Amino acid sequence: MSASVAVYRNIYTEDRFKQAYGSDDNASGSLRLREKLAGKCRCSRRACLHLLRERVPLFSWLPKYRLRKWIVGDAIAGLTVGILHIPQGMAFALLTSVAPIFGLYTSFFPVVLYMIFGTGRHVSTGTFAVVSLMTGSVVEQLVPTPLAFNSSSSEAANFEAQRIGVASAVALLSGIVMLCMFGLQLGFLSTYLSEPIVKAFTSAAAFHVAISQLQSMLGLRLPRHTGTFSLFKTLALVLENLPHTNMAELLISVVCLAVLVPVKEINMRYRHRLRTPIPVEILTVIIATCVAYFSSLDSNYNIEIVGHIPAGFPKPQVPAFHTFPAIAGDTIAITFVGYAVSVSLAMIYADKHGYSIHPNQELLAHGISNTVSSFFTCFPSSATLATTNILESAGGYTQLSGLFTSLVVLVVLLLIGPLFYFLPKAVLACINVTSLRQMFLQFRDLPELWRISKLDFMVWVVTWLSVVVLNVDLGLAIGVVFSMMTVICRTQRADCSVLGRASNTEIYRPLENHSKCYEVPGVKILTYNGPIYYGNRSFFREKMSRVLGLTPEKIRSQEKARKALEKREREASVSTVERGIANTSFSSVNEFFESETSGKDVQAVLIDCSRVIFVDVAGARLFTQMCTECQKIGVHVYLANCNESVLKILTASGLMSHMNPQHIFVTVHDAIMYIQQQREKPPENTTTVWV
Repeated sequence: MSASVAVYRNIYTEDRFKQAYGSDDNASGSLRLREKLAGKCRCSRRACLHLLRERVPLFSWLPKYRLRKWIVGDAIAGLTVGILHIPQGMAFALLTSVAPIFGLYTSFFPVVLYMIFGTGRHVSTGTFAVVSLMTGSVVEQLVPTPLAFNSSSSEAANFEAQRIGVASAVALLSGIVMLCMFGLQLGFLSTYLSEPIVKAFTSAAAFHVAISQLQSMLGLRLPRHTGTFSLFKTLALVLENLPHTNMAELLISVVCLAVLVPVKEINMRYRHRLRTPIPVEILTVIIATCVAYFSSLDSNYNIEIVGHIPAGFPKPQVPAFHTFPAIAGDTIAITFVGYAVSVSLAMIYADKHGYSIHPNQELLAHGISNTVSSFFTCFPSSATLATTNILESAGGYTQLSGLFTSLVVLVVLLLIGPLFYFLPKAVLACINVTSLRQMFLQFRDLPELWRISKLDFMVWVVTWLSVVVLNVDLGLAIGVVFSMMTVICRTQRADCSVLGRASNTEIYRPLENHSKCYEVPGVKILTYNGPIYYGNRSFFREKMSRVLGLTPEKIRSQEKARKALEKREREASVSTVERGIANTSFSSVNEFFESETSGKDVQAVLIDCSRVIFVDVAGARLFTQMCTECQKIGVHVYLANCNESVLKILTASGLMSHMNPQHIFVTVHDAIMYIQQQREKPPENTTTVWV
């Protein structure tokens, strides 16, 4: 049994509805503004505590911490991620073109700071391959490797200091940019990096990372290329120097890949059965270090090793401030990428576990993390894909897991770090490559993306090709611009539909999709599925003119006919006054025009503005122009479903001087009922005039 709806009410124009149900906008607006200002300026103990909990989330979730229920999961997940941070931090330091120890520092300080200020319960921060690669490009540009560089010379320490100074400056400037964005509440800017852009960008950047690690895996000492076409330049240089491959390092790389790839695949396939993933990376690092030490691989086979890793905390060090002008452009791109990836990951797991993320607070958290960490010789950090996934799958509940992660890294920094002196860099390169598995597998999303949206598929492909062919920074910019162009094209090419009424209902739907709906006789109901602004006003006019048949020739002919009729009316009026008798010729002329008018298909145009989200000045003037043109051919114009902002702009632009304000209705059905009632009124007898 289907339910039915019966509603009896008056016909509402916008003015009549506002009089009945509206409110005083100016009074309420000023009152709301006054209340907001008073609320912001109010200072009390309760307000201070609320601000403290809001800006330092640690004081919000820590008092509510369920020790017995959550501590075991947080401890296991934190320790697991901490073990992974050790080899990954040292490996990603190579991508940043700095010593491995600085990767360990970056795996410690940002983790502690994000635990205090972050809102993502399952987010693991630290070194991220894409951010490290982009930072490494900046470092290579400003501090390139000398051709005759001796890692054991006295100049090596100064060279490393210059490089970490630049990397720390990038982290500091990135943190300052995030803090400024937080102050301006610009967290929404991350939305401009849509999901297809982020996935295509990270997938393409993974190719840059993999190609850049080939020389370390093959034992080649080659300069690092930056700028446009860097991937192809690096690949060509590696192929050219293949005869100089160090066979010992190649063998180490093959063995490491043969161990890492299958075990990581087991971790992925059986992640629901394994309480914690197999720590294959740290096991590989330990075994490779022992083999290199006992076999003296560095001296016997000239393999490249990590070298000295100092124990203890780093001394505070001022980043290279003088490089700010040179790194500003690249830092903006690094900031947006790191923040977009971090917020995207945080939101994914927040939705999965039923809590909320505050994008502006995330800006503050990552801004403080990068700013403070930069003074302890850290390079830019962000949330990481692999460790965040492991943290969640290992059973982490809250940010407290970051405490256990930082404790593991702290033990390595204070005690174990120097033991990795003989670790081959080829092992770290293999860890880098195998950590990109998730990024490479993002190609699997393409078939589904093609099925859902062809335009989003094109955004993915254009971004991926731009990043791979050109460069990481330039490719990202092209992807963002292309994505925004697709949005503009969608608004410019929006459809204009003719609506029909479903029988015995107040429901109106497009006729092309609903063949059983019918057009109201003499009324053309139109709807435009997009905003009306300077960018698409010509398209809107073209579509509306085509539907209504508003050609210049038709407008001129109808205007001439109307002027001729008015002239005949004046002449008939004068003749009637002079003779004092009825003018039969005037009656026949009037009847002729009425028959001509009644024969027209369209006598009224009703524009449904429910899907017009905004109108600018150009669009409002176009409304006025089309209203005038319709009046010239004797067609009345009505509006319905206008939102407040659209109606306000149309009114301010002077549309009401060309249109009756009583022709603006709350709904399409109100307008149709009004038009039909006006037609059914008995016509007044004006065919005879007596004096």
